[in-house]
Amino acid sequence: MNATPNEALEREVAAMIVEALNLEVEAASIQPDDALFGDDGLGLDSIDILEVALVVSKRYGFQLKADSEDNFAIFASLRSLATHIAAHRTT
Repeated sequence: MNATPNEALEREVAAMIVEALNLEVEAASIQPDDALFGDDGLGLDSIDILEVALVVSKRYGFQLKADSEDNFAIFASLRSLATHIAAHRTT
């Protein structure tokens, strides 16, 4: 069964997050609707999000602004981040 383009991007972004942050989890274990912030998800903090934003900027060719009001929604889950990347990527 082939993954949809968004599912493929979600897997790619999960692997990117694990690699960028040296997480001790398998990228495949991150579910699309898992929270990225806080105790009930990956447990990322604001420093982690800055790291991810930097890698996203380099890999996908657009900037995620640190002071954006949309960041909480963008980084709410793997799916929301992948959806945002799909809509804004230039590479």
